[in-house]
Amino acid sequence: MPDLVTTDPADGADGDPESVARTIVLSRLTAQPRTRAELEQTLATKLVPVEVARGVLDRFEQVGLVDDAAFARAWVESRRTGRGLARRALAQELRRRGVDDEVAREALDEIDPEHETELARTLVRRKLRTTRALERHTRVRRLAAMLARKGYPPAVAMRVVREEIAAEGDDVGDLLVD
Repeated sequence: MPDLVTTDPADGADGDPESVARTIVLSRLTAQPRTRAELEQTLATKLVPVEVARGVLDRFEQVGLVDDAAFARAWVESRRTGRGLARRALAQELRRRGVDDEVAREALDEIDPEHETELARTLVRRKLRTTRALERHTRVRRLAAMLARKGYPPAVAMRVVREEIAAEGDDVGDLLVD
């Protein structure tokens, strides 16, 4: 099926399926790190035969240019610190990017639960300033929803929100239950 390979002059390859595949993969990796699954999908859309794609990607893995475990660790660290995402949201993102569940689990196991709670606390403190004019129930709902969207478990979200609102001097005993 090599005759299905498209030869776009922008690919810089001579039409040989393996050369086309290598050029495509190198181009995609130059832009940003990618998972093997993402690269497989790209090669499939470019009509590179499966066996050629597999061989090229195997070779890129051997030399360390494609490494889902390294990708997952870097992704977790970047998205956790940059966007404040919790384990659950990070796991979903890794799954969408085609990272194997076991590889993702290993990267996520490096997250310290204490640090995750502190990150949630920091996010709530930052958002508290913009919610001061709101009614208590509304503040609690918005703050807890913000943490939920970022993947924090409900118990952690509610505890952190309650503690941070209480630290402001507002009584929240009637709002939240452990």
